[in-house]
Amino acid sequence: MQYDILEALNQIAVEKNMEIDYVIETLKASLVSAARKKYGDGDNIVVNIDRRSGEINMHAVKTVVETIVNSYAEISLKDAKEIDSDAEIGDEVEIFIPFEEFGRNAIASAKQILIQKVREAERETVYNEYIKKVGDLVTGTVQQVDKGNIIINLGRAEAILPLKEQISKEKYRQGDRIRALVLECQKSQRGPQVVLSRASNALLQRLFELEVPEIFERIIEIKTVAREPGERAKVAVVSADERIDPVGACVGVKGVRVQAIVRELNNERIDIVPYHPDPEIFVTRALAPAKVVRIDAISEENTMTVVVADDQLSLAIGKGGQNARLASKLTGWKVNILSEHDFYERKREEAETKVEVSKLPIGEATIQKLIAADFRFIQDILEVTPSRLTEIDGVGPKKADQIIEAAREYMFELQTTKTEAEQLESEEKEEEKDARVARPRKAADLFKEKE
Repeated sequence: MQYDILEALNQIAVEKNMEIDYVIETLKASLVSAARKKYGDGDNIVVNIDRRSGEINMHAVKTVVETIVNSYAEISLKDAKEIDSDAEIGDEVEIFIPFEEFGRNAIASAKQILIQKVREAERETVYNEYIKKVGDLVTGTVQQVDKGNIIINLGRAEAILPLKEQISKEKYRQGDRIRALVLECQKSQRGPQVVLSRASNALLQRLFELEVPEIFERIIEIKTVAREPGERAKVAVVSADERIDPVGACVGVKGVRVQAIVRELNNERIDIVPYHPDPEIFVTRALAPAKVVRIDAISEENTMTVVVADDQLSLAIGKGGQNARLASKLTGWKVNILSEHDFYERKREEAETKVEVSKLPIGEATIQKLIAADFRFIQDILEVTPSRLTEIDGVGPKKADQIIEAAREYMFELQTTKTEAEQLESEEKEEEKDARVARPRKAADLFKEKE
């Protein structure tokens, strides 16, 4: 029987992936807890388990005293002599406790405590395992679909794939195999909660690491990823070895590498873009296959106006603006795409409305400095930060603020005057319209009077 107990403990340790020492210590604690049901405090109760034979012994350690105050921890000299004839006052004696004295309730309590502690230890083990896997790929089996969320069996753990982390086009049934990224692992009362994702950018990156050895070996680096799950993605790559083409390596012979990833992601279209540190070149590549004619960048605002040929506009923007959105996410720049016709039409309109800087009341010397620095119009001043103006000789931070404030006031007054003029013109047109309506009525009234 003793061997059966030891074998059972070893089986628990293997099944729950725990150390046998922990299982044995947990059993000891459970038995001590059960003993408390029968013998009170239980702090003086000791449990020994023989690792070879599996024999379990339990005894209580009591102090020999003349007068017993605490019967759970103390024993009289007379009773101690019956156990150990050499016992003296102040000695400690061990009193054997047979399991038969526990009773059914105490044994049931010990069993429940053992199960609970083993379960807690298993949960902690699973948590420690999956908290290290955050950001890694795992494969599991669909267990059930609950209100759109997919419950996945990972073997030793149960995970959830929330609706927001799914690819919208994908549908799963019970028993289907699924690969996903471990997004996070949280502790909860019901055990560790492993949250998975198939919509994360990191999933795409991990799939490339699996399919492209050069990425796994860090010869090729994925710089950034932009993705609309299930629809389209852009991946920027760069090679540490000039002899290796990063795009070609990721695509593979006849596209075999990238196609494997496309199939895994439910035919999600993937554009592989060669990374470049120059933002304008990078944006140009990100907008491929559309060809860029011109780029106007405003670094202070992190924005770019990209001009493409008239027949390339829809290609650059993409279906529903998808290509432009992904290019913006990939590069980190806000991209505004215009056709050549619209761009030059806008430039013409801006040229017609621009006001020369000489209109500002800031002194002739300052005006000449601004013109020399290519600030010919008031609108040019309003498009830059004060720090840009301080680069002009003789213009400090205070002077730069004054110039910008004067420009704002002038344009505000100009706009106000324009608005008032437009309003007055509108009112005059309304009055003229009313007069035209009123004149026939007056003539008709005169005609009636004559009758």
